[in-house]
Amino acid sequence: MATLISVASGKGGVGKSVVSVNLALGLAKAGRRVILADLDVGGADAHIMVGQLNPHVTLTDFLNKRVNRLEDVAIPVTFHPNLRLLAGTGDTLATANMAYARKKRLMKQFQHIDADVVVIDIGAGTSYHAIDFFLMADIHVAVATPEPTAVLDLYRFVKLAAIRRVLSCVLARNPLSEVLSNRDFTSVEQVLETVGTTDPEGRAAAVAAIQSFRPGLIVNRSSGRSQVNVLYLRKLLQEYIGGDLTLLGEIPEDPAVSLAIRSFLPVIEGSPTSSAAKSLLAITAAVDKLLLAHVDGKNEETTEPDETETTVLFSKAEAALPLLASAPEVPEGPPAPYIAQTNRAPDPVEEVGGI
Repeated sequence: MATLISVASGKGGVGKSVVSVNLALGLAKAGRRVILADLDVGGADAHIMVGQLNPHVTLTDFLNKRVNRLEDVAIPVTFHPNLRLLAGTGDTLATANMAYARKKRLMKQFQHIDADVVVIDIGAGTSYHAIDFFLMADIHVAVATPEPTAVLDLYRFVKLAAIRRVLSCVLARNPLSEVLSNRDFTSVEQVLETVGTTDPEGRAAAVAAIQSFRPGLIVNRSSGRSQVNVLYLRKLLQEYIGGDLTLLGEIPEDPAVSLAIRSFLPVIEGSPTSSAAKSLLAITAAVDKLLLAHVDGKNEETTEPDETETTVLFSKAEAALPLLASAPEVPEGPPAPYIAQTNRAPDPVEEVGGI
């Protein structure tokens, strides 16, 4: 079974696809069999960045059942034998706004792809598609730029993903689905309070799920004049969400990235000695360590019976789906225990925007 890495962002224009493409190629250069999957439905462009201007088969062919297996949509990338592309879709309204049945079939197919790694480029924002595709992965990566608006949107995205993760954990083990699915929660604590009134064990499981939610952060287009206060952002996530964040690296502002895009190449291929390429390769090495930790964890799990099942939510009118395992813990120290704070200040949206 391939390890899934999801790459998302709270807002568009932060370089998420650039990170996804270069990360996929970097892992391929490291010897892994990699598929780059463009799930930015309605705005797919990863194929342009790898020189496949008119792919002969795309995700649309799978969604419309012209191709039976998702793996058959993956096409070779000319400049590296270990890398294949699953070109995105969105050329029709139906595929850009896929229904539940199509999304269920698509997500299920990712569990059977023959590859070592699948890097999934996910659409920006907090739509159901974006969050569900983000959470289905084993390793979660978020991209932001140092601008306050990008950091604010990143915080919102992680918060909503965390709420959805907790809900899916609870609904997998408890018949509270009717109560939970008909409420629009604005915080993790609201979910935990609702669950705790009837199912203390369910609350404990939900707390464990949120504490293990530790997305990796990549800061793109960084400069000496404007930097994200990662320690402060981590503190906010721990206090108001209960999860944590791991800094995977920063990519400096570099004109080589734009030149590579115009050449239809990832920057680590088109300009491997540039500062951006060197930073992306360092980030790839950090992600590779997460991959090794995840694979080791899965190998240990095979010796123990799996008694839990995780589901992923779509909308109030949709059913739940099986979800792959969550991201592994990384060697940066355990997150702080989740402590309910009934009298704490409101969600610090304005505060985050000033980081």
